[in-house]
Amino acid sequence: MKRLKIEISVPESHAEAVIEALHAAGAGRVGEYARCSSVWKVTGNWQALPGSRPYDGDVGVVQHSEECRIESVCEPDRAAAVQQAVREAHPYEEAVIHFLPLYEP
Repeated sequence: MKRLKIEISVPESHAEAVIEALHAAGAGRVGEYARCSSVWKVTGNWQALPGSRPYDGDVGVVQHSEECRIESVCEPDRAAAVQQAVREAHPYEEAVIHFLPLYEP
């Protein structure tokens, strides 16, 4: 496995901080280019369960809100640092950060 694709959902208000964090941790390198990422708007859906402290919405209520989906890439040995940096910059109690292996023949 050469690289991992990173997918993160975040409120638009925090998108730039999360992008800065993931790039500072070593993500976003593609050949001779740095800080490569894509961002687009999506609609997030969730229901906070008892015991949670939701950033947006109320416990027990199904929520729908506009978010940004951020995608980038990183080397496998940078994944733990990227995850840590993004969690520190992300406002959600449970940040969703996906690392997906890329097929690169």
